Amino acid sequence: MSWVAAHASRTVRRAPVWKGAGKRPSALSISNNSVRGLKSYSNGRRPSFLPAALQSSMHLRNFSVAVISTAVASGAWYAYNGDAKVQSLATHIRGFASSAINSAHAEDPSEATRRALLVSNDQFYAATLSGDQPLAKTTDDSDRRVLNMLTPEQATEKLRKNEESYLVNRGKGVVRYDIVQVPSNSPIEDDHAELIVEVPSSVAGNTNGDPSTDWNFWAVFDGHSGWTTSAKLRNVLISYVARELNATYKAAAADPSVLVPSSEAVDAAIKQGFVRLDHDIVNESVDKVLKAQSRRVAAELLAPALSGSCALLSFYDSQSQDLKVAVAGDSRAILGRRGPSGKWTATALSEDQTGGTPSEMKRLREEHPGEPYVTRNGRILGQLEPSRSFGDATYKWTKDIQDKIKQQFFGRTPSPHLKTPPYVTAEPVITTTKIDPSQGDFIVMATDGLWEMLSNEEVVGLVGSWLEQQQSGSSGSKAWLQSWFGFEQKKLPVEATNDGSAEGQRRPIRQQQYDISGAESRFVVEDKNAATHLVRNAMGGKDRDMVSALLTLPSPYSRRYRDDVTVEVIFFGQGPDSRTVEVNKEASAAEETPKSKL
Repeated sequence: MSWVAAHASRTVRRAPVWKGAGKRPSALSISNNSVRGLKSYSNGRRPSFLPAALQSSMHLRNFSVAVISTAVASGAWYAYNGDAKVQSLATHIRGFASSAINSAHAEDPSEATRRALLVSNDQFYAATLSGDQPLAKTTDDSDRRVLNMLTPEQATEKLRKNEESYLVNRGKGVVRYDIVQVPSNSPIEDDHAELIVEVPSSVAGNTNGDPSTDWNFWAVFDGHSGWTTSAKLRNVLISYVARELNATYKAAAADPSVLVPSSEAVDAAIKQGFVRLDHDIVNESVDKVLKAQSRRVAAELLAPALSGSCALLSFYDSQSQDLKVAVAGDSRAILGRRGPSGKWTATALSEDQTGGTPSEMKRLREEHPGEPYVTRNGRILGQLEPSRSFGDATYKWTKDIQDKIKQQFFGRTPSPHLKTPPYVTAEPVITTTKIDPSQGDFIVMATDGLWEMLSNEEVVGLVGSWLEQQQSGSSGSKAWLQSWFGFEQKKLPVEATNDGSAEGQRRPIRQQQYDISGAESRFVVEDKNAATHLVRNAMGGKDRDMVSALLTLPSPYSRRYRDDVTVEVIFFGQGPDSRTVEVNKEASAAEETPKSKL
């Protein structure tokens, strides 16, 4: 990224280029007969938990520093002027600064200054402008736009608005999990759900004498072409999977020679839950709509089918200590585990599934021989990036169905390359990992908005550094100050491995877009929520101007520089057993007072 300083006061100066939850959650129980009564939690308060070593005692405050006005980004964004040629960045700064000075009466030295984000043609950059008039929406003849720049304090407030943290005091190997969402779309197209299910030994087939087992579910959903599919998954996916698991475990428990299902049987149950739900979304909805012959019914039932969503679900059985990670799409899960050297190692638990992933390209070409457009430019039929997802019915319905839906209700014209659908499936790929709670393992689950900005190793190293700060937060003023200024030149506590591309994972493309050198000194530890900590560093970390600028950009234009981001960090460990799950208030957004209903 080109970094340019621009200061507009009484005169114009250009600096040189620089590089640089409403409800308190509780565990639920599965009866011996069914899984009815399961409830997915999202956009509210949910379960969670962490050992004493992870409980932060840090007290953070905003630190006022003088920050030079710097450019935030350059390169392709959105063009307001149609075919107008992109001028140089210096010209934009000079031209806007002059007009801003005149309009703000810059000859008056008592004028206040303010931070603003300037948007013009294919560039946007930060500047300090004189005058205190509001700049929420300013347009001149050249169609340049100016936005009020968020202060570092406002940026932090926006980062933490949707953060949640839970302490899981159940003595079952999970101690805490942190969640955050930062939207780019309006409304956000991501979603998430979490659930802890207490399963009686008669179902779980316990062999250790424990009267019950915990089934822990965490899921993130990356919606596209709207939010309706991800919202549907938030409400019902875990329930669909839990019902299949319940049937599988009960069948095994009824057989004295088996007691617990095989790993393959558990995988099959999870896949069945995914596939059945997608069938209901995509196919059952069409049958109901065609019978009802109502546009209102069509609008309600077809919305989750016409939009789409990737799904990443983790299932942890506290008895077997097996972690199952099921992915349909390009969200990603990684495991952080302490290595013999004392550093953390990053292990990918999923593979990004897109039209450009070699294994997915091979599968699609085998399933659709003689169709050269089945994948083109890394996209299905040259259009859709994820090769596995829920919804996205235009890649699953036959042409006849799509024509009928369009004629009678609404819909899009089928792709001219549509020949042998379905091209996209919701069947997940599942990995199994044995968790060792005594070693302090953790996993990070996130939509691709995070992985576009940080590598696997950076994410694990950042969580490792965050853990060190939590453990040293009460050791004295030195650790307390380090939480403000980052860890100077100290390297992230993670062992270097490959960048993940060999396993079908994409590199963090935003680092190239922003011209980030990879220096680890850009990272900071300022948040008590581990998920928020990751997102802050993904958006600039120590560079507060970068963080503020990326969060200032409004929807929909912000999508060109950052995606919706949903992150969950789950910590495993040996914790107390009070059979409770409680909100970790110091790492959760403050509760909003509910408005009275008339």
